[in-house]
Amino acid sequence: MKKLYIVRHAQKENELLEQDDYDRELSPEGIQEAQNMAKNFALKNLPIDLIVASPAARTKKTADIFAEALKYNKTIMLNEVLYMAFVNELLETISYTFDTVDSVLLVGHNPSLTALAITLVGFKEKFQMGAIMEIEFDCNSWIDICKENAKLVCYDYPNK
Repeated sequence: MKKLYIVRHAQKENELLEQDDYDRELSPEGIQEAQNMAKNFALKNLPIDLIVASPAARTKKTADIFAEALKYNKTIMLNEVLYMAFVNELLETISYTFDTVDSVLLVGHNPSLTALAITLVGFKEKFQMGAIMEIEFDCNSWIDICKENAKLVCYDYPNK
């Protein structure tokens, strides 16, 4: 069985003139939201074998917050493809994960994450900022993940 935890970055700072979207940080509220979500997630004591994140400022910070709460002491894999990704690029990134990895925490952006959730589990909502989704796959290899073997375990977001 493989487990995928999808995390959308928390609330971001307002857009500034002359600032690239890639460099937008989490807002103070977003930092608090991410810390709360990470703390609640850590209480479940679920093993995380790999954290993969977009290298954009807000997703990198969100991944760092989760890593700290989870006492994840490995390297966070930053993957440029996750910024502005198409759903097929997200699926390819996930399916190329080594099979020795049983659980992946993926930190990314919308609209990509909503598209991924729709594709894998028929999700019918917009993936909220700061949200986390847990999906189980009834297979032993990441290359075999698909809608047919995917099961939505839970979806949680700040101020739910």
